Amino acid sequence: MTAEELYALLKPTQEKKGFYFNPDHDWTLDVLNGILTNKERYGYGSCPCRLATGQRERDREIVCPCAFREEDTARYGRCYCLLYCDQAAAEGRKKVPEVIPERWLRA
Repeated sequence: MTAEELYALLKPTQEKKGFYFNPDHDWTLDVLNGILTNKERYGYGSCPCRLATGQRERDREIVCPCAFREEDTARYGRCYCLLYCDQAAAEGRKKVPEVIPERWLRA
């Protein structure tokens, strides 16, 4: 699967849930490529913006979509890696912070 194929697969299902891809298509494809690389490497699509251990149970919070996506998007308008954002940010009606706090604590 390519990043473009993953994008086409996820876009409609995630938008129904209120999560929109970053409007910077190149950024989005880079992150999706990272997820696909991690899926090949570890057998699961962990967030490429965080260092995975290769142990699925230990990394469960960072398997994309990560455990923090919903709360971070509601609070900041975007997820940690800026793959997903809320509708206002996706449409350019709202500026999102460049950086949001990292909250992942390994088990």
